[in-house]
Parts: sequence; C-alpha cells; structure tokens
Amino acid sequence: MATIKDIAELAGVSIATVSRVLNYDSSLSVGDETKKRIFEVAEQLSYKKKPARKLETGKIALLQWYTEKEELEDLYYMSIRLGVENQSRQLGFSVAKYFQDNYGNLKQDEIQGLIAIGKFSHKQIKDLESITSNIVFVDTSPDEEQFDSIVIDFEKATKKVIDHYLKNGHETIGYIGGREVFKDKTSTIEDPREVTFKTYLAEQGVLNEAFMYVGSFSVNDGHSLMKKAIHEHGENLPTAFFAANDSLAVGALRALLEEGIPVPGRVNIIGVNDISISKYVFPSLSTVKVYTELMGETAVNTLAERIEGRKIAKKITISTQLIIRDSSS
Repeated sequence: MATIKDIAELAGVSIATVSRVLNYDSSLSVGDETKKRIFEVAEQLSYKKKPARKLETGKIALLQWYTEKEELEDLYYMSIRLGVENQSRQLGFSVAKYFQDNYGNLKQDEIQGLIAIGKFSHKQIKDLESITSNIVFVDTSPDEEQFDSIVIDFEKATKKVIDHYLKNGHETIGYIGGREVFKDKTSTIEDPREVTFKTYLAEQGVLNEAFMYVGSFSVNDGHSLMKKAIHEHGENLPTAFFAANDSLAVGALRALLEEGIPVPGRVNIIGVNDISISKYVFPSLSTVKVYTELMGETAVNTLAERIEGRKIAKKITISTQLIIRDSSS
C-alpha cells in the first residue's frame, strides 16, 4: 500500500500537508489545485498498471456531471474519471474532458463517443444524443434498452452494512446521507441507499427515523449532520451509523472525535466507496468498497465496443465488498 510519504513526494508537498488534506482538516489553508494534485496522486497510487491493448486510436469525450470544485468534495467521481483516463491511454484514445459547467462546448468537438459520469436529466440526455449515439453512462442507467451503462447495486451494498451491524448486536442504527438534484434543477434524485436503509431496517423491526439525517454528499455536511445527531440524542445516540458515502463518513468521524465520543468504542461508522483517503483518516474508515477504477475501465471498454459496431445496449453491474477497518468492529 502506498504511504502518505509516497503521496507527499509525488505531489511535491510536505507529509503534514498530505495528512491534513486527506483528513479534510478545515483549519488548513491550501488552494484547490494543491488539494486536487494530492487527491489525484493518492488515487493513481492505488491503481495497478495493465498491459496495453492494440486498438485503432480515436478521440472520445468524458463528461463529469460535477464541477472540478465539487469533485474535490466527493472523490468517488474523481476516481471513476481517473479510471476512464487511464484505460483510455491503454487503448490509445485521446480524451476531451468536460465538466458540468462547460459541457456546452462538447458540440464543437469531433468525437467518436462519449462517457457520461454522474446523473443527467431527460433534457440533458437529449442534448447528449444530438452530439453522438455512442454514449456510456456511469453511475446511472437512464434507459437500459437504449444506452450502455455501468452501475453499482447500492441496495445490496446498503444491506451488507445493515447485516453486519445486526450480526454484531447493534439495535440502534443511524443514517447520514445526501440527496442530489439534476444540475438543470428539473427534479430531485431518489437515493437507493436511503430508500433501502428505511425499508430494510423496517423489515427487521429496528427502524427509527429520528436517527436519519440527510444533507448533501460532502465532508462538511457529514460533520454538521453528526453534530446535530449528537446534540439531539445525547446518551441515546445510536451505537452505529451508516454513511451513504465516504465523504460524509469522514465528516461524521471528525464530529465524533471533536465531541470526545470514542470510535468504535461508543459509535461505529461505515461509509461507502472506499475512496483512496479512507485508509489514511483516523481512525481508518470501514466502508463498502466500490471498484471505481474498474467502473471507469469498463466504461471505456464498453464504449470501444460501441464504436466498433455493437448495437445492443448493455447494463453492467459492478460488485462491491464490505471492508472493516478501525471505525467499526
């Protein structure tokens, strides 16, 4: 495993700076470019190089539904993007990168296909269709009869966490989650983790909606939501929390430590994604590993098939794995 020292050397910063950035230390004042460099180095060091395949070179577009600044708050999407970029180099594709705030320029690019990472409204999908018919969606499947997609079964991932908690005797389980809206503000996006948490715990007879807190998928909201839970429930704070992504979990961990609440002695916490920083935070974060690198690689391979002539749409579900580290027992 790469160390913080390895990251610091490649990013050209001090070990202390890397440690504080990876732990989202709010008192640290560094620019977004430095943060981005550190996060990208951490992601790249977790990848395993693969032999290149021979393929006719061409140009594809990569559209990230986040802005570059938003990507720093939720490294899940950065990790998928880096997986796409790495595999594209392996296959000989050049990549034109676009983010949500500049994708209007896509129409001016001559591309063979498009990989769209994130969630897009009906109107946005129509706009993308007008540019190219070769589209692979990653992290969403807007129409599995028409479009290729690479997705995660978040319902199954959520049940893995709940089953682990129930098996270990937890009867009070809380939720720290986020909700998203399409960037054109047309509607709110239902999150399968939140839905599954409610329905599955209700089936087990241990659901308490007063223990559920929802904001945005960010470190800051993880921190503020956990603070709210601590102040509202005091001694009755749940013994375990499921955080819908690692960014929320990192913020929640910081809030618990600030309040002097032992983790995992008093409260267990498990996130989702296993982003590269999860192993570096304190205590190291238990999480459901989402193989984001593989999601990005699979998207490129799937788009290559489309470019080569495949007509039938594919929906590919990538498996997940529960990884227990120091934030839970």
